[in-house]
Amino acid sequence: MSTSTHPLHVGIVAGEASGDLLGAGLIEALREQVPDAIFEGIGGPRMKEAGCFSLYPMEQLSVMGIAEVVRHLPGLLSMRRELGEHFLDNPPDIFIGVDAPDFNLALEHKLKRAGVRTLHYVSPSVWAWRQYRVRKIARSIDCMLTLFPFEERFYREQLLPVRCVGHPLADLLADDVDQAQARQHLGLGTNGELVALLPGSRADEVSRLAAPFIGAAAWCRGHKPDLEFVVPLANDRCRVLFEKELSASRTTIPMTLIEGRSLEAMAAADAVLLASGTATLECMLLKRPMVVAYSLSPLTYRIARLLVKTEYYSLPNLLAQQPVVREVIQDEVTADNLGRELMKLLDNPGHSAEVRAIFSEIHDDLRRDANHNAAQAVLDIVGRHGG
Repeated sequence: MSTSTHPLHVGIVAGEASGDLLGAGLIEALREQVPDAIFEGIGGPRMKEAGCFSLYPMEQLSVMGIAEVVRHLPGLLSMRRELGEHFLDNPPDIFIGVDAPDFNLALEHKLKRAGVRTLHYVSPSVWAWRQYRVRKIARSIDCMLTLFPFEERFYREQLLPVRCVGHPLADLLADDVDQAQARQHLGLGTNGELVALLPGSRADEVSRLAAPFIGAAAWCRGHKPDLEFVVPLANDRCRVLFEKELSASRTTIPMTLIEGRSLEAMAAADAVLLASGTATLECMLLKRPMVVAYSLSPLTYRIARLLVKTEYYSLPNLLAQQPVVREVIQDEVTADNLGRELMKLLDNPGHSAEVRAIFSEIHDDLRRDANHNAAQAVLDIVGRHGG
């Protein structure tokens, strides 16, 4: 039991599926230390299963893109105002914003001004662009929990309280995931070379990347006629978009399309071609060589070039602080370029072994028992001890 006379009261808000997973892991780890803790805010199915009372459906917060946000803005502002009033009327011992910085930081600022301790879990990309946000973060939180060591270094340089807890996925995934077993689970042949294509988890990404990815597969197949391909797609909409491009390409290359199961698909592969994003971290933890494609709308890319202050785009390169994986960006994202880069990986197993060794070192560094680390940070801030 906790040493305090009242149960630990935690406000917590997550805005999308990745935050729901992180929030659930944190809640479960806190419950191990403080079994009578109370959690309320906004969470998805995993957080609710872990014992969080969700005051609003998380889906109302899960809007992507400028147009979607603008359309939902009145509802989002109303929800944030009502949440703030609820927590001011019923002050928690601590409020935790899990990612969703545009929503959570303003809420954290409001609550901190009223004397509520606040913690933000998952750093916004302030180290890469819009660094002026650091001032707002400093006014809004008592501590930042980061997933990656380079983020922790950035905040220390800015003299902000920070703790790197590591990444929960690094704790979950084994050092060496069995490739043959992954192929068997997916019903794929255990012999022959296999490439996984991951054109993104959002419709706009798939719209931009499906055609060059399919073209790259055809280019590679022209050089390796026995090469096979597996394509995990995030949802029905992404699958429809990819199938449309596949039909338009008139290619006869056999491709195994599956819904979800991206981790298994990457584990089954000899090389991976994927959109820049969280999947690059998963691919790195699986120790698979990869080519990363980064493609934005022309206007967004022009703006990003002016604002982004980082040398690398993909998480593996950011974590390694060197160009371990090939990043193919914007106008370079063509079938020929992507195909050539994939063939370099398939034809050079010695280089792939070097890359795997670097990935293993990073994996070890990220394996820090993240859920329990995060829970301990919460208890330290509120001055509680587990029992």
